Amino acid sequence: INIQGIKDADIFALHLEKGVSCVQVFFYRGGSNYGNRAYFPAHDKSHEPEEILAAFIGQFYDNKVPPKQLIISHEICEKLLLSEALSTRFGRKVNIFKPSRGPKKKLLKYALANAREALDRKQAETSTNTKIFNRISELFELDATPKRIEVYDNSHIQGTNSVGAMIVAGLDGLEKNSYRKFNIRNIDGGGDKDRPPSGGAEASKELESIINPGDDYAMMRQVLYRRFSGSLVKPDGMKNAVMPDLVLIDGGAGQLSCALEVAEELGLTDLTFVAISKGPDRNAGRERFYRRGKPPFTLGDSDPALYYLQRLRDEAHRFAIETHRARRSKKLLRSEIDDIPSVGAQRKRLLLHHFGSAKAISRAGLEDLEQVDGISIRLAKIIYD
Repeated sequence: INIQGIKDADIFALHLEKGVSCVQVFFYRGGSNYGNRAYFPAHDKSHEPEEILAAFIGQFYDNKVPPKQLIISHEICEKLLLSEALSTRFGRKVNIFKPSRGPKKKLLKYALANAREALDRKQAETSTNTKIFNRISELFELDATPKRIEVYDNSHIQGTNSVGAMIVAGLDGLEKNSYRKFNIRNIDGGGDKDRPPSGGAEASKELESIINPGDDYAMMRQVLYRRFSGSLVKPDGMKNAVMPDLVLIDGGAGQLSCALEVAEELGLTDLTFVAISKGPDRNAGRERFYRRGKPPFTLGDSDPALYYLQRLRDEAHRFAIETHRARRSKKLLRSEIDDIPSVGAQRKRLLLHHFGSAKAISRAGLEDLEQVDGISIRLAKIIYD
């Protein structure tokens, strides 16, 4: 694990197989191994390992500070140029080299073995997902194997801090960079009633009516409007956003009806919507699936697609709850002071330091507010009002 002669260094080992590569990176700081991580860079199948590794290292340090040594598994032709560029940018010598013998060569051997095993696992997972996606295509009668599945769920407590969540899955697994959260708007008794819709005129229907607290159907309708109103087909035939091949909704027949209404109003007739509920006893394994014009059905315990669909539903639920908790925590730290015009963070600190609490500020008289350093007479009147 700890190799003599290595103090501060990053080790890059690349394994390429059938046009797909894995770069295993080991991190050494102060003579100790700080762990390793596998990366799977996207590239053309015709690229050579040396080209891939050179491009990868250049991008890797776009937002990181390199150590003094970069140990590489392949001799890259841009080595001197890359070394000079990193040295110039970070103001210190960065040496890039491929060892030919000794402990560093032995370490590269282990790193290459790790890269090969990580790539094998990744390809096995992709192969398994391909089989499952083919099964999903068969179950829901899709035209082709789906490449992008979106799953939606809502989370709230008695209608407060309501949020919607979207997760995305593909053949390579969960695409967390594509996750999206929605703060539900226009809720009766709370929310941002006067806030304009994000999608402009096309999405105006999402806020036409007040949403009653806890109305899951209206919340799901708003979430889907905001997701797909910006994805409408333009006159030139292009779309504004990547479209899914399958949309899963956490819920039953009611949620499916809401989704189909949104799809019809937006002209998204080629999208397939499926609602997934936990069944009569809410037990895992008895999920019921709802589709347009089809009776609901369940899957057998041995069906490989069932466990995968459960995982997607649970991941959407986890992300929705996590988003809801974050919003609730943020709101707990917010007071009426945050809504006063012209009172920023610095003036808020002055007021709190002077009065001790938001409640004390709200009870302060106009003359008391005028006594605070940094608060003008005009601003004191605004705060008092």
